[in-house]
Amino acid sequence: MKWYSLPLVTAASLAAGVALAADLPKKKAPVAPPPPPAWLDTLTVDGYVEGGIAINFNQPYNKLNWGHLYTDRANWPTFNGAVLTVQRPIDPKATTYDFGFKLQGQIGEDARYNHLTGFLDYLIHDRTQIAILEANVQAHLPWTSIISEGGVDVKAGIMPTYNGAELMYAKDNLFYSHSYIFNFGPFLHTGLMTTTHVREWLDVYAGVTTGVNNWIGYPGQPNASPSFHGGFGLNLLEGNLTVLGIVHHGPQNSSQGRFNYLYTPAALTASAWPNGVLGGIPQACICEPNTANRTFANLTTTWKATENLTLITDIAYNRESGWNPISTVTGIPQNQYGAFDGIAAGINPAWPGLAALPQKPQGAESYAIAQYASYKINDIFKINGRIEYYRDNKNFFVTGFPGYFDSVNSFHGFPCPSCIFQPANVGTSYLALTIGTTITPEIPKLPIITGLILRPEFRWDTSVNGTQPFFRGQNSGNWVARSSSQGMFNMDVIIPFSLL
Repeated sequence: MKWYSLPLVTAASLAAGVALAADLPKKKAPVAPPPPPAWLDTLTVDGYVEGGIAINFNQPYNKLNWGHLYTDRANWPTFNGAVLTVQRPIDPKATTYDFGFKLQGQIGEDARYNHLTGFLDYLIHDRTQIAILEANVQAHLPWTSIISEGGVDVKAGIMPTYNGAELMYAKDNLFYSHSYIFNFGPFLHTGLMTTTHVREWLDVYAGVTTGVNNWIGYPGQPNASPSFHGGFGLNLLEGNLTVLGIVHHGPQNSSQGRFNYLYTPAALTASAWPNGVLGGIPQACICEPNTANRTFANLTTTWKATENLTLITDIAYNRESGWNPISTVTGIPQNQYGAFDGIAAGINPAWPGLAALPQKPQGAESYAIAQYASYKINDIFKINGRIEYYRDNKNFFVTGFPGYFDSVNSFHGFPCPSCIFQPANVGTSYLALTIGTTITPEIPKLPIITGLILRPEFRWDTSVNGTQPFFRGQNSGNWVARSSSQGMFNMDVIIPFSLL
């Protein structure tokens, strides 16, 4: 190569290098992550309005759907309630401290069962009442250790129970009517609950409460003892399988004695007894109320089997250790032996007396399993099914509360003459089949209102051990019309809304 050609080669190489450099991607400067939202940016104010009807094909003479609470009124429209929620939820995966709260109030007929004793429970003398479903403060504490890789969450105040698959917050349930497990389990607690995120797949719950549906102090807490609330949660298969095992355990009987027993003194003669005790309601506890415990235990498994199919299994066991059933020998509650002797001896001085007979609580139990299946057809229709078996072995748990204040009277331990019980010491085994659909139609865009939910269902309940717990139309001359089963068509309408 001639020496005078080198400048030309150098110039050509430089031009090619400049062109190549222009084609290479330019290195971008690092972009800072967006700042976290301000605390108030995650504040929400929303809720829903719900109403429905439960049509009982038995046409019960007393208008009561046995085994139901929120859907207890037969063949008559029900304003279940309006719920308003103000909350700032915490982030359980935050790496720093995070604080929040939740306040949720309700007005409607469902509120009759959602009271805390001693807190707004006798304020409104009507089927429509008001109640507080939640009023608590929350915190996420980033206290990581070998036993808390994800930190610890704390909740203090009024909170719904962790037991069971179904919720008091209606719009999050599959059905309008509720299971026996839900109806006759715990609803609300006042206390402190901690959730320790041991591993990504394991949470441990532990807390202390004042009991089931109890406020703080007298008359809010019928006895003076705390209760334990806790268990574990498993998060498996990338969240498609969850298992929640929860127990609530502690004294629940009132120091005043749950219910009064009603006597007919004129009938208390040696010849008439034990049939001389007419129309009475048995005392619940022959015990020291602060040491007799009531246990509610649930194991709830939720499996998202496919994108559209979800299966839920809820297993429950309940026990009351201090319950005092009517004696199968005397026909009288054991803790009423002394009072009975005083009345009977005044009528018949030769009365032998019962107080010397052995007295001890026999307890009562229930155990149940409910299986749910939900299949999403599309964004509008979801098909739901539920089958439940519930055994109330002494007819202690399943109760009817037709009066405005029957439920809170029972929690307080006050007389409840209008409460309805099945015969004690008999036991009933219930089988309930429910099939329904959740319909969420598209609606025009509206201010405040965010959607529409319709939940029609068919339900059939029956006793599988020969008892007749359900009510039917009154026949001529039959003043206690009973049936071994009841069929129903139920439907509610839910209108969700958002204010913020």
